[in-house]
Amino acid sequence: MTVHVAIAILYQEDKFLMQLRDNIPTILYPGHWAFFGGHLEAGETPEEAVQREILEEIGYTLPPTFSFFRTYPDEIAVRHVFYAPLQVELNQLVLTEGWDMGLLAVEDIHKGECYSAVAKEVRPLGPRHQRILLDFMSEEIVSG
Repeated sequence: MTVHVAIAILYQEDKFLMQLRDNIPTILYPGHWAFFGGHLEAGETPEEAVQREILEEIGYTLPPTFSFFRTYPDEIAVRHVFYAPLQVELNQLVLTEGWDMGLLAVEDIHKGECYSAVAKEVRPLGPRHQRILLDFMSEEIVSG
């Protein structure tokens, strides 16, 4: 059975909120920067899942204007990607899943890595997450 996940591109000015995934070898992309989001529960739509996951993972309620970007199916999962502005300061979020979170600059996305103050080192972006962000930035949906 194919796994479906709903993830969110959350942006603030010209930066993107990312989660540094836990450094646990048994999870996908351990210790990598990735999007917030997660698996759809039984009977849940991707829209419902992304709202629930973002609230659970960082205590943020997506604005009513959040939008669908694109679906990315591959051999691992079907990723339903949404986007929305991050309308609060980073210090107002409560990280409940992952190792760290940060607002990554466009240069970080292009380089495919970013420094984490918690990890005290530069950590890579998940390759699929980098690809999605590069696609998103090329669409010029959001202007800084």
